[in-house]
Amino acid sequence: MSETFKGKVVLITGGSRGLGAATAEAFANHGADVAISYASSADKAETVVAKLKAKGVRAIAVKSDQSDLNSAKPLIDRVMAEFGRLDILVNNAGIAIQGQLVDDPELDGENYNRQWQVNVMGTIANTRAAASKLTDGGRIIFVGSLLGAAVPFPGVADYAGTKWALAGYAKGIARDLGPRNITVNVVQPGIMPTDMAADVAGELPNRDAILDMHPIRRIATLEEVAETICFLAGPNAGYINGETVNIAGGLAI
Repeated sequence: MSETFKGKVVLITGGSRGLGAATAEAFANHGADVAISYASSADKAETVVAKLKAKGVRAIAVKSDQSDLNSAKPLIDRVMAEFGRLDILVNNAGIAIQGQLVDDPELDGENYNRQWQVNVMGTIANTRAAASKLTDGGRIIFVGSLLGAAVPFPGVADYAGTKWALAGYAKGIARDLGPRNITVNVVQPGIMPTDMAADVAGELPNRDAILDMHPIRRIATLEEVAETICFLAGPNAGYINGETVNIAGGLAI
């Protein structure tokens, strides 16, 4: 185990599964104490916490439904009460609702609106609650999507819109927090082997056709994305600020 983040505390929202869980393990492997939030998967969250503690770091899981904007402050307060500090915020939590065209007469507007609430307003609420608590020299990393840079197929307008919104918001936050040497960046993965990707796979164009669009014809591994997040949070990325990093095998070029 490296000690890159020894003495640092990271909060990863949506850390009970998928990329969030992989990112929690990556930070623990580099010595960080880790807090994860989860909305409903308590058993999965506690399994992640057990794995982290087995690596010799402190870890907690906090139930926090990001669709409820009032949950943001209690989440941050719990992290501060447990660890006494917060150095890194990874805004990972989100949902993906895709497949319907904007002119579909049966468009599920309520469900799509909830996606905006969770992905954008919930993320903003967590960021606002954390901003004053972050240590000077801290880091914020937003987990966006390649669809925040390019939209190569139909049926994803609202999901893409939420990720474009976060990319713009991150740039503004980078301006606001720059005087405190807090950097703010966005990672934009393409397709990854997650439950979320599996849930929407049937609503997207043929998988092989999508892979054919990639210069590197494969999907990203969770570890590749998690280690990129760790790099942006680490000491060698202190002058990278307000940027978006696509991790999608060249799909957007």
